[in-house]
This record gives sequence, C-alpha cells and structure tokens, in this order.
Amino acid sequence: MHTLRPALLTDHYELTMISAALRDGTAHRNCVFEVFSRRLPAGRRYGVVAGTARLIDLIREFRFDPDDIDFLRRTGVVDEPAAAWLADYRFTGDVDGYAEGELFFPGSPILTVTGTFAECVVLETLVLSVLNYDCAVAAAAARMVTAARGRALIEMGSRRAHEEAAVAAARSAYLAGFRFTSNLAAGQRYGIPTAGTAAHAFTLLHDDERAAFASQVATLGKETTLLVDTYDISQGIRNAIEVAGPELRAVRIDSGDLAVIAQQSRQLLDSLGATETKIIVSGDLDEYAIAALAAEPVDMYGAGTSVVTGSGAPTAGLVYKLVEVEGRPVVKRSEQKATIGGRKVAVRRHKPTGTATEEVIVPQGVPDRHPNDRLLQRSYLSAGDEVTLPTLEESREHLRQCLISIPWEGLKLSTGDPAIPVTVVPAQ
Repeated sequence: MHTLRPALLTDHYELTMISAALRDGTAHRNCVFEVFSRRLPAGRRYGVVAGTARLIDLIREFRFDPDDIDFLRRTGVVDEPAAAWLADYRFTGDVDGYAEGELFFPGSPILTVTGTFAECVVLETLVLSVLNYDCAVAAAAARMVTAARGRALIEMGSRRAHEEAAVAAARSAYLAGFRFTSNLAAGQRYGIPTAGTAAHAFTLLHDDERAAFASQVATLGKETTLLVDTYDISQGIRNAIEVAGPELRAVRIDSGDLAVIAQQSRQLLDSLGATETKIIVSGDLDEYAIAALAAEPVDMYGAGTSVVTGSGAPTAGLVYKLVEVEGRPVVKRSEQKATIGGRKVAVRRHKPTGTATEEVIVPQGVPDRHPNDRLLQRSYLSAGDEVTLPTLEESREHLRQCLISIPWEGLKLSTGDPAIPVTVVPAQ
C-alpha cells in the first residue's frame, strides 16, 4: 500500500503551469494569493476558520521525493526543468491569515500566501482541500453547539467519512465546541477527550438485554452509558436500572420520536429513583433537530453524519486566487467570478460593549483604526519558518468569544443576511 505524501495531494494543472512558467521566466515573479469565499452556503450567517494549523504542518512537509519525481517524469506531467525544480522544492514564502476559530464572511481574506508564483501555485489544491472541508465542518458544528444551548455534544461521524476526513472532522467539531469525539485517532493526535460505550451489536450478542447490561457494568462500572433502545425502550430503561442501580451515569436512545421518548424516559427514570441518570440522544441529528429538542429533558447529543458532511454544506466554497504580481494588483473580471486586486488587510469593528458591527477590508493599504477594531490576520509562516501557533484549546476559546461577539440575530438558524456586513474600502 502506498501512502500519498502532501506533495502529490495536488492537481495536474498546477505542475503544468509550473513547467510553462519556468520555461518563460515568470515562475519566479513575486506573487500574492488569497483564500476567500464569494458567498456563504445557503442559510448560513457566518463561516468558521478551521484547519489552518493542520495546513501549516502539511506545507512544512510538502516535498517531492525521488519516487514522486519519477512518477511525474514517466507520466509526462512535467518536463526536465520542472522535475529538477520540484526535486528541490521547499516553501520559503509567507503565510498569513485569520486565526483558527475566527468567523469569516463573503470576501474575508482568510489566508494570504506570498512567495514566487511557482512555490505558491503548487499549494492551491492542498490549501483548498484542507480549508474547504475543515471550515465546512466547523461551521456546521458551531451551529449545533449554539442549538444545544450549553448541553454537551459528542462527535460520532467516523463511519460516515473517509478515514482521514473523520479525524479532521473530529478536530473541527471540537474546535467548534463539541465536548467529546468517538474517534480515537483524533484523541491521540489532538488530545480531544474521547467517549463511547457499546452498540446494538453488543446487546444482540448476548442472550438477553440484562446479560449485556450486566457485562458492560461489570467491565466499565456504573459510570457507563447503556444503550436502551435495542428492543423496547421502556423495558430497556427498567433493565438498565435493575442491573446498574439508580447510580447509572446515563442511558442512550438512538431512534424514534426523540422529543416524546425523552420526556417519557425522564419520567420513568425519575420514578425508578434514577433522578441523576442522564439521557443521551443520537440518530441523524443536525442543528435543526437539536434545536427542536431544546425544551426536552436531554442532557447530551450525539451527532455524526451531519457533522462530517457539513450539515448539507460539505464545502465552505473557498477559492485560492492570484491578486498581486510584483506589487501590481491583478484581477479576474469574468462575470460572477470577479476578484478584487491587491493584498488585503481586514479588521473587525466592534461597539464599546464588544458587539461586532462590521468587517472592513482594505486592498493595498492599511485601514483607519477605530478604538474597538481588531486586526484579523496573523502570521503562520515567515520565510518558510513556522511562527508559534495557538493551541487547539486556545482556538476553541477564540471561537467561543467570536460567537458571543456577533449580534444575536446572526446566531439564528433561519435564512438571512450574514451576521455582520463586510465593507471593502476602495484602493487609494
């Protein structure tokens, strides 16, 4: 089995451009590329920046080894000058951008890549692959966290995604405020708390439900969660409390009309003396289903498919565009896909109370600073060397504060305008 290295996680046309640019002498022109979204997915009021730290690690590892070069030669993807250039490739430019956990809006320059044309253009697919997915998951997960109103969420979508995407999704969901993931690789790589107990298969394995519960409690203790809807839910709850006693930590329900079942289950648990036993619900939950359960006696939500698929918006719609060559702004003018030339600086404007009111973007200049403005870009790589990055916990807290700062209308799940307007100041 071959493991793809970051350098081959790219599109053919990027190397075609490099071959031609090396031949005509333009490959070494200093350029600026920016990542932004022209619009938010339908129904969304904000985007969430996620995946940047993952991306920086991949850029640092972005090398073409001899096997890669041999493959590109044999298949005619590159000519000899391009093959020689790729063999020595190392990104030596700068990467700046919005912090992980920052909110973004249409036009927000969330990542800026500066260097020679060749060393920047070869990163296009990698940059967009990471950010489009991670940002999509983080935005969906953030909406679920808001809908949960302080109740805990566990990410459990690994079986609905590519194995590596599942790890990235778990990281983005945790960044967005989920409390746990079921994915052990995410726990190992990123220190995310993991959780999980048993599936229906474990219950079906045993001669009856009581035997399955007894085995689980004997192994994991009463601080476990028993899945009670393999057969009859009410009887499952009775069996769970009979086996574990009223000290059982939680029961999980994975099917049915969750609003009705949650009420009935709470009443039954209380009648059995299990007043502290929590109720966890799962089963194709998205932000709308979670919001619909806000008034029900649910203590934790398990969300999977909707998390790893961005809850209907599996990509953030980000693009990677050339905006400057040798200090000269360049623009794409095609209808409905126009770009604004020049490197941009962005600030988030706030009221004295801390509520965000506007995002101001200035091409080829520095914005006039108001007392409560906050610069949005920070350095990630300088001359190819990594700058100290925030921890995942710090980025998680940053997003929490950002969500507090936007007007409450911007947190609604209904369709509407972006949470705050974006103003682009004309270049001087």
